[in-house]
Amino acid sequence: MTIDEYIYAQNTSIQERLFTIRKSISETIPEAEERISYKMPTFWKGRNIIHFAAFKNHIGIYPGGEATSFFADKLKDYKTSKGTIQIPNNKDVPLELIKEITKWCYERYKK
Repeated sequence: MTIDEYIYAQNTSIQERLFTIRKSISETIPEAEERISYKMPTFWKGRNIIHFAAFKNHIGIYPGGEATSFFADKLKDYKTSKGTIQIPNNKDVPLELIKEITKWCYERYKK
């Protein structure tokens, strides 16, 4: 399965949100490879950098536990758990924050 196939398999009401998230991540780390890992769209460069996935009421962003801890004060408006950020489908997608987290994850994993 490709990321396009994954997104088109989701409810049409959230496909645009998923494509927007994908584009934001891709623009932030264009050298990363897109793939499906753990049944989720994933950006990979020597290792998994960040994942995202669609759910009934939210989109999950999976940058890892260190990222959710590091960005905790910027994530106060979202439900989080270790390594997971939930963006409710009725809220705007925080694209700048997703880009910031993606860049942080990529820089951290490059070391």
